[in-house]
Amino acid sequence: MPRSDQIAETSLMQDLGGRASEASKVLATASTDDKNETLRTAADCLVAATQEVLDANLRDVRRAEASQTSETVIDRLRLDAGRVEAMAEGLRKLIHLPDPAGKIVESWTRPNGLQIQKVQVPLGVVAIIYENRPNVTSDAFGLCLKSGNVAFLRGSSAAIDSNIAIARALREGIAKAGLPEDCLVLVTDTSHRTAIEFMQLRDHIDCLIPRGGPSLINSILENATVPYVIDGDGNCHVYVDIDADLALAESVVVNAKMQRPSVCNAAESLVVHADIAAEFLPRIAGALEGVELVGDKRASGLVSAIALAGDHDWSTEYLDLKMSVRVVDDLDAAIDHINANSTGHSEAIITRDMSSAQEFTSRVDAAAVLVNTSTRFVDGEEFGFGAEIGISTQKLHARGPMGLEQLTTTKYIVNGQGQIRV
Repeated sequence: MPRSDQIAETSLMQDLGGRASEASKVLATASTDDKNETLRTAADCLVAATQEVLDANLRDVRRAEASQTSETVIDRLRLDAGRVEAMAEGLRKLIHLPDPAGKIVESWTRPNGLQIQKVQVPLGVVAIIYENRPNVTSDAFGLCLKSGNVAFLRGSSAAIDSNIAIARALREGIAKAGLPEDCLVLVTDTSHRTAIEFMQLRDHIDCLIPRGGPSLINSILENATVPYVIDGDGNCHVYVDIDADLALAESVVVNAKMQRPSVCNAAESLVVHADIAAEFLPRIAGALEGVELVGDKRASGLVSAIALAGDHDWSTEYLDLKMSVRVVDDLDAAIDHINANSTGHSEAIITRDMSSAQEFTSRVDAAAVLVNTSTRFVDGEEFGFGAEIGISTQKLHARGPMGLEQLTTTKYIVNGQGQIRV
């Protein structure tokens, strides 16, 4: 029999879910103008609360430092005035994006005169469970609101003070604009038990999106009973082909690995054609200053700074200044290696041979495949979607960066004049 405190916590989660469901009924019919005004007001309130948000964030950062959290993780956690303003600007940018809710995808008339429309509609209550990134609180709220969905959020204990301060400011903006405050609901109990309860609120959650590492994804796979979209790991590869422009390849690899190594679209694995490895590997090893390189015997034999990799290295998302290096004999071997170790996120080829590029893009199985450019571009804003809610590495119902369009579903509206089926 459950303890009384467990019953109370379950009731609290059901209450939060119920509030989100009630707010979703109002938000689903809100006009584009109302949603845009809410985004504008929420952005203003967030900026006005900058000092409160930074004070709260400092408490989170100090706890992380005291627990000897890695600097790459702290980088995801840390806010400054510029990052708060960027969060607000992300909300303002959404104002200028088309509202997907109510969009007629297609329409047709049947021989019997029935007029059928396929229309985009909000999912309803979108739940996001995420780790260490307080900017997700704002980004997820904005995307959900513009697409007509309630944002039901559960962040990590590491960022709880930041998340509470951000959510407080955003809810103030929602209320000022005239929509229900519960268009944004934040779970403040970050215990493991409530995380499991969150994943199982079938009566209230229409879609769950996790943003975090392997342990979170595994927990979703094991415990979630609500529909979910996996925002998975990013073991992203860059393959430098025999026909690559090596100066271009160097620039792309350095950007893909070093521009921001702690994010999911940073490159973790370098694959190099054997015929150019002797020339390119010493060059790129020198350019990747501060990056720990591990590789196969051929890579290590060409560059002494490349240590021998373990079997686990080929499939590891480091999220740090570390990279695996593999030398392959041809394009087929590169594709086989990538497909065997990819997490289905983003994979790139550097080549001047467009037939090789076409072969690569058609055979590599990933949400995004790039030619002669950095994996860092696989991002909702860079794709023109506005801030993303995540990058789906599964195939249903969305794949790749999840922007406004991916936060809707469809329904059919059928108009007749008394037709009956015989």
